[in-house]
Amino acid sequence: MATVGNKPMAILVHSFATDNACRAKYERLLRQRRKNLSRRRVLSRRVSKRGEYCTSWLMVLFVATSFLYSIARPKIVWKFDRSTHWWDDIVLKTFSEDDWMENFRDTVLRKAIAVPHRVAITLWCLATCGEYRTIGHLFGVARCTVCVIVHDTCEAIVRILLKKYIQFPMDEQLVHVVNGFRLKWGMVQCGGAVDGCHIPVKPPALNHTDYYNRKGWYSVILQGVVDHEYLFRDVYVGWPGSVHDARVFANSKIFKLGSENNILQGNKVRIGEVDIPIFVVADSAYPLSTWLMKPFPHGSALTQGQKNFNYNLSRARIVVENAYGRLKARWRRLCKSNDMIVEHVPTVITACCILHNVCEVHGDRFNESWIEEHCDLLEQPPSAGTTAVTSDAASAIRNALVQYYS
Repeated sequence: MATVGNKPMAILVHSFATDNACRAKYERLLRQRRKNLSRRRVLSRRVSKRGEYCTSWLMVLFVATSFLYSIARPKIVWKFDRSTHWWDDIVLKTFSEDDWMENFRDTVLRKAIAVPHRVAITLWCLATCGEYRTIGHLFGVARCTVCVIVHDTCEAIVRILLKKYIQFPMDEQLVHVVNGFRLKWGMVQCGGAVDGCHIPVKPPALNHTDYYNRKGWYSVILQGVVDHEYLFRDVYVGWPGSVHDARVFANSKIFKLGSENNILQGNKVRIGEVDIPIFVVADSAYPLSTWLMKPFPHGSALTQGQKNFNYNLSRARIVVENAYGRLKARWRRLCKSNDMIVEHVPTVITACCILHNVCEVHGDRFNESWIEEHCDLLEQPPSAGTTAVTSDAASAIRNALVQYYS
């Protein structure tokens, strides 16, 4: 066998052929890679030119658009056309004073404000049981707009007028209230009457059973203190309808002030051996204390003096029930289940109490037929009595009053 050096000739030929094949494959891959790089460069240059072309056109478009918008022209906004015929042509032009009183519960609306549209929508909503859709059609606004206007206006009423029109009587005002109860209702040392009232609501999705009262409907509780002239002197709103009146009272600001002797500060009247302070009257659901008098339980055997005391206390306490009747007769929205969310209801109720006081203070005429018209469709839950007594002094004061009325 032929050899070259120490290696056979066949091995050398095979090795040479293999090296040539590898070299050819390498050169082929190298050429392909160079072609790919060349294509990428060409594509990149094309994209760059297109980008410059698009950028230039975008700049031209931006300049042209800016120029067009700089030209003054009337703005065009699409909106749904609504009729204001009822408000503009009927209410403002044809309503008499009696019509305003009948429908808006107010005779001085047009004098009080120059542009009364928002206030008129709110008053109409509160004074009627109309749906938001109906009110929107009457005043030419959207249903959601009515909802927003009513809530915003009620918030403004509470924020601006609450401290002016709902104040607990002090000093000379307290003397006036005490004298009013004594002369009008025969109750001595009485500075007000407190009671709760259930206002129907649409229950929330969560914890709706908390609002289900003992009469089988959903409500929130309005607690009010009323004087002899049917004016609200204190309001506390928002507790669910299932809560007992005594618990609502115990959590109210008026309870804290009374317990700390920060209200009802006036001259005491001595009956027998007991000094009688000024107090508020309430029904059997409230706890007896030195500044709150309640009747004796009717189920027990009462003396004639105790019966006389209960009679005079009930006469004085009737003012708060009458005030609630006048409140609901004026603002009939409180007689039906409010279709607003529960969180907004306390604001609306408080605003109604303020507007009630505004009407009473300024002597607005009240039509007694309104009470017959509103007649509560939902019966108020009965008050559950409590035998809680805070001190022996409270019992001594009540017994002294029994002697006074004997």
